[in-house]
Amino acid sequence: MKRSKAHKNASTQVDRDKLYTPAEAAKLAKATSTTKFDATVEVALRLGVDPRKADQIVRGTVNLPHGTGKTARVLVFATGGRAEAAREAGADIIGADELIDDIAKGNRLNEFDAVVATPDLMGKVGRLGRVLGPRGLMPNPKTGTVTPDVAKAVTEIKGGKIEFRTDRQANLHFIIGKTSFGERQLIENYAAALDEVLRLKPSAAKGRYVKKVTFSTTMGPGVPVDPNVTRAMTAELDG
Repeated sequence: MKRSKAHKNASTQVDRDKLYTPAEAAKLAKATSTTKFDATVEVALRLGVDPRKADQIVRGTVNLPHGTGKTARVLVFATGGRAEAAREAGADIIGADELIDDIAKGNRLNEFDAVVATPDLMGKVGRLGRVLGPRGLMPNPKTGTVTPDVAKAVTEIKGGKIEFRTDRQANLHFIIGKTSFGERQLIENYAAALDEVLRLKPSAAKGRYVKKVTFSTTMGPGVPVDPNVTRAMTAELDG
């Protein structure tokens, strides 16, 4: 992949042979952001699991204490009173049969960032797996996106709830904020997400669980982070 001059210059500020503390990495990621807009700060983890085995897939959700810096657009499959509750909670798109047919055709896919469905509609929503699944948007009871309480789900997602899942290479990605966030906000968001990832460690996973951690910003260079630092991350910021 061809890199811009700004990216190459930013990369020279990152020591690839060093494992930075989370606080150092957050500061460096912000400093090496190459965009003029408020870039997203993302974390990538390489986990010591075998995602080919169902009992080693790591999947979960967490409410970031400082949100993501972006208000997610939420689509809700619901009818009647639940649809109205979703609307009052701030859902962006609400519908049932006609909406399901529309999404199945590949329409409106760029209009939402998360999907919630009531249990009674999952029989119909299930056929959207081929469309929503590859985008990580398929509703699932384990992540709280298949629920009769759609209002609560919408409120949580818009309040900074994120979802994560290991890919086929055992990598896991999640957002911890924007470059406009303070370093403490980024680290506290990272700590909350990492705590949940650690809590979800599969009993079948052997050896080192968190093998590699990288912080990066939109179009910015990756910053290697020490995977052994899992506690007292803000100590450096406290002086």
